Amino acid sequence: MADTVPENSDTGNPPPLPRGAEVDADGPLDLRLKDAATNGIGQTFDAGQGRIFPCDGCGADLEFRIGDQVLACPYCGHVKQIELDEEDAVIEQDFHAMLEKLREWREAAAKKKLDEGDTDGSGDSTTRNELRCDSCGGNVEFVGTLTSTHCPYCGSPIQLENAHKCQEHRIPVDGVLPFQIERAHAKQNLAQWVDSRWFAPNQFRKQGAEGKFNGVYLSYYTFDSMTFTAYSGQRGEHYYVTVGSGKNKRRERRTRWYPASGRFQRFFDDVLVLANTGLNRKFMLELEPWPLLKVVPFNQQMLAGHMARTYDIELDPCFEEAKGRVDAAINLEVRQRIGGDTQRVSSIDSRYEAITFKHLLLPVWLLAYKYHDKTYQVFINAATGEVQGERPYSIWKIMFAVLLGLAAAGGIAAFSQR
Repeated sequence: MADTVPENSDTGNPPPLPRGAEVDADGPLDLRLKDAATNGIGQTFDAGQGRIFPCDGCGADLEFRIGDQVLACPYCGHVKQIELDEEDAVIEQDFHAMLEKLREWREAAAKKKLDEGDTDGSGDSTTRNELRCDSCGGNVEFVGTLTSTHCPYCGSPIQLENAHKCQEHRIPVDGVLPFQIERAHAKQNLAQWVDSRWFAPNQFRKQGAEGKFNGVYLSYYTFDSMTFTAYSGQRGEHYYVTVGSGKNKRRERRTRWYPASGRFQRFFDDVLVLANTGLNRKFMLELEPWPLLKVVPFNQQMLAGHMARTYDIELDPCFEEAKGRVDAAINLEVRQRIGGDTQRVSSIDSRYEAITFKHLLLPVWLLAYKYHDKTYQVFINAATGEVQGERPYSIWKIMFAVLLGLAAAGGIAAFSQR
């Protein structure tokens, strides 16, 4: 087994991640995901708790090579194609049926704790897993929702075997969007993003955002639903009248109001919601859109060499977030249907039916960098290259822009009075 680590490998410990849901290996529900895509590929270790993908050439661990979408050895160059079953598909799951299954599990888990006399929660399992690295023998700790990482001692990629597909009381992963943007491409996009931050300090724009890139798969839900909406309100149409006389003569705008109501249906497809905490949700939302047509059935091979997190926000609150986005879109459509120059909306009654969801892993490049002792985060969509994140501001540039704007406004006002 090779002892060195390739230069482009990230071997440092990832930042602490939030605690996820509690795990109980005896959960009564059968929520297992079909494992045809990875069955017999790679090997498990440490009593079946971890999985690696050894190289057939030298025995080192294979990693997912983004550019070629294959498993490749970073030492001897051996390549292994990722074989997908053409009959496998990413299947929509019934939202209400899953909520019922999860409710049944919680009740059974609570009863089990009561029967065992665990009333203070001392018997709860933790979200801290420790595996022995199959390459160097070091202990690798998986904290919170982390499920795939590198050994901090030798750099070997390691995954928790059942984190995404076999925990009986956890929602399995349905699909994964493989990394499309390589590290070098992501760094180039980041440099362009930094250079375009006009209100950032010149020193920052010159030196750039220097830090360590981490490639990570984050958990998302996509929701589908047919909606039926009834609405009522008023359509306002502007008209103008002349009032006053002499020097006081002027035009005034007035509005005539007409009643408006109606019904319509609209299907919402793949409304995305991030299922992980500890990330700036505003910036994560701005990473959209994602090329979801490239999502494939869940396959552990695509996680090799990258970090991955399972969800730590439950299904129901994620749907409520998606519902908020859908309601905003419905409100906009109601106003468009009422028409006119302005609208008054009295009521909107929406009904959601045929709600389904998918649990996906989507790829992101994460970067934390420091500027003047303050830490900033940047997120890069590893499927499209879109960059969003935090950056420092130059107070002098902002003050100059404000003064320039005030001067321009004063000049226009003076010119208009001539």
